[in-house]
Amino acid sequence: MHPNDRPAIEAIDLTRSLPLGGELVPILRGVSFNVDPGEWIALTGPSGSGKSTLLGILAGLDSPTSGRIVVDGTDVTRLSERAMARLRNQKIGVVFQSFNLIGSLTAQENVEAPLHVGSARSRARDAAREMLGLVGLSDRLGHRPHQLSGGQQQRVAIARALVTRPALLIADEPTGNLDSATGTQVLELLETLRRELGITVVVATHDPEVAARADRNLHMLDGLLEER
Repeated sequence: MHPNDRPAIEAIDLTRSLPLGGELVPILRGVSFNVDPGEWIALTGPSGSGKSTLLGILAGLDSPTSGRIVVDGTDVTRLSERAMARLRNQKIGVVFQSFNLIGSLTAQENVEAPLHVGSARSRARDAAREMLGLVGLSDRLGHRPHQLSGGQQQRVAIARALVTRPALLIADEPTGNLDSATGTQVLELLETLRRELGITVVVATHDPEVAARADRNLHMLDGLLEER
């Protein structure tokens, strides 16, 4: 297979069990799927179905109990913690429902933060400004999170996730804390950035509008996957 033809994500028989009250409770029960480069996937399903657990494994923030996950050709289940942190910084951007911005930093400083690993300060500054321009916040560089609306904070979070030019963007309920009009704007922004930057997007969501915009829906139920 030509390297460019390989899947962006290969999930192979992933399981995840967590201890609860002295016994192991299965959260994921053998999940397998592929995602093509540049594809937008929506992970849907009720609360407790395993969406967030699967997302955490895809983002490299958690490890499966068994099975394998391959991101952009790298088997991340076999990486050391240090190598995983480096790969996460280079290839995977993550956006959370709660924005997770650092309150004491400006918008520009929040976006620069991932680049301080192995990047010159001037280059980090320029890249952060460019990315904030792409998300329409060139006039908010010096604002701190409390001076920004929810939609603007989510745009800063998206800029921070994408400033390292990752191959993959993982988003957990990215419109969950936004009103519907602002949520639609954020979705349109993600679509534009996917097209312009060629990124692969995996979004966990309860929102039918988010699911409707995806190329494909993967529906989770009781730790198993069904494609829709």
